[in-house]
Amino acid sequence: MSIALAALPAAGQLVGNQKTYPFIGATPNPVGVGQETLLHIGITQQLQITRDSWSGLTVTVTKPDGTTTTLGPFRTDSTGGTGYVFIPDMPGTYKLQTHFPAQWYNFTAGGQRYNIYFEAGDSPILELEVLPEPIPIYPSAPLPTEYWTRPVDAQFREWKNICGNWLGIYQFQDTLAGSIEPGNEDAPETAHVLWTKPIEGGGLVGAPLGDYSYFCGDAYEGKFSGTVIINGKVFYNKFNTIGGTAVDNYVVAVDIHTGEELWKRALIPPNGTRQTLSFGQVMEFNSYNVQGAFAYLWTSETVGGVTNWHAFDITDGRWLFTMTNIPSGTTVVGPMGELLRYQINQVAGWIAMWNSTAVISAYWGTTENSPQFGSWRPQGKVINAVGPVPVTSATPLGLNGYQWNKTIPTGLPGSPSYYIPLDLVIGYYRNTYGFGGEAFNNPPFTIWAISLKPGEEGRLLYNKTHNVPPGNVTVGYTRVGVKDRVFVVHMKELGTNYCYNLDTGEYMWGPTEPPEHYLSYLETWTIIHDGKVYTHGTKGIVDCYDAKTGEKLWSYEAYDPYNEILWSNNWNIRVDFIVDGKIYLRHSAHSDNNPLPRGAPYVCLNATTGGSNMAS
Repeated sequence: MSIALAALPAAGQLVGNQKTYPFIGATPNPVGVGQETLLHIGITQQLQITRDSWSGLTVTVTKPDGTTTTLGPFRTDSTGGTGYVFIPDMPGTYKLQTHFPAQWYNFTAGGQRYNIYFEAGDSPILELEVLPEPIPIYPSAPLPTEYWTRPVDAQFREWKNICGNWLGIYQFQDTLAGSIEPGNEDAPETAHVLWTKPIEGGGLVGAPLGDYSYFCGDAYEGKFSGTVIINGKVFYNKFNTIGGTAVDNYVVAVDIHTGEELWKRALIPPNGTRQTLSFGQVMEFNSYNVQGAFAYLWTSETVGGVTNWHAFDITDGRWLFTMTNIPSGTTVVGPMGELLRYQINQVAGWIAMWNSTAVISAYWGTTENSPQFGSWRPQGKVINAVGPVPVTSATPLGLNGYQWNKTIPTGLPGSPSYYIPLDLVIGYYRNTYGFGGEAFNNPPFTIWAISLKPGEEGRLLYNKTHNVPPGNVTVGYTRVGVKDRVFVVHMKELGTNYCYNLDTGEYMWGPTEPPEHYLSYLETWTIIHDGKVYTHGTKGIVDCYDAKTGEKLWSYEAYDPYNEILWSNNWNIRVDFIVDGKIYLRHSAHSDNNPLPRGAPYVCLNATTGGSNMAS
């Protein structure tokens, strides 16, 4: 099938004119001033293919005072109609009328080619009654005040802010505070333990090793890596993800409210070996047959240099489908929960985006690899994630999981540092020689950004070079504040911070004054959240700055009253989360000496003032 909505007739086609019947509706009608009403706009003639549409429709609105305005132009979907949210601003009777502009439609049906000229037309006039007072809407469901469980009734829409998931995907390793979106705000001010479940042995060794403890470190061993929380259930690998996978590892599912073990199962794809849980996914999918969300547990394995992803059911751990030949690149989560992978080649000058959702919904021309376009049916399939066509600048889009491939300027220095899906990628470069970013002769640093926005993909936003303070300082590129549209760098030797505009690359402020505690040279982490910049780490202090001005707002010292830390009066402290106006801190260190320090705190602060809400 082929389409041409504004095409001249071709030889062998049946040509003719057809009268059209435009329409307009409004729901609700009547409606109150300032309330939303959904306009239904279109013509009664559907189109032949689900991706086709009518275009150029407009709506004339005559207000109660006699003034007029025009809405649109609008493009319909394949049913012939579309929607538009209209908000009236005065009481009285509005009059609305749809106008359809004439256009050709070229299509094939029953083996015959048609080229039909659909004539221009106007809808009957709709009268929309607008009342001075708002009309009643469905009553909201108040948040719970007592014990509750999942699944939550989908009618309780107001509960969405207390029903989030923890998917363990890659960007969560970089910014824990940013993993909780504003609005998911119902954070505790107590430190009560609800239940416990051992994952390994521990405790004091005793003679003859004395006061040593059994090793419980997780940083390099993967003892709890890949853990996922979906719909009130926590899923975790029973054993280390390093070693032993093919022999005896399995995944455990536990009710996060009660600690009840729901199931445990080895995740094994067909004709495969035991897998370890890597991450989770909750993905929204909308089509003419399907509107809803799908949840998966994913494992990732690399065999012979080829990466495969296997999807499993959260209900019982059974295998669902596999995607082979996952392309290399940086994985981020898109706005609908889709798994996106960005690839960039600075030498050849191109950037591409692969979308896991597009892999399933793409049409590849074979029964095995073509789930129906309008449905979500990957179950039982082993699907090539890039299709039969390799990615190049000339790859036909829609034949694989790649949604676009764009040219970028060649020679951009350094490497990508942070991807914001469907927004931009920011890159960083400084000529350094040391593990910690040390440099010779104090060179400047360069920051560049490329747009990832739909319609602007690949456009260079800026490529700027900034000098650094004298003294051969080390520049620690730290954190991007997506919502605050800034990024911050830390000067290791000086204990100061500098801020730059994310959208332009321009200097905003810095250095921060006074300099931070000298131990910030060892390790400084930065989180940007809700208009504030928080630095934390080995110094054992959280310093808070205004993200727009750099003004220091407050400091909090995680004081160690019993001198358990050998190199500081403070506990090495890190931020876990910032949510509900609260900032949660934990002790964490890379190389604590054994016997381990005693009495490490977990702290909850007021994120605005730095005052303590809770400590344990």
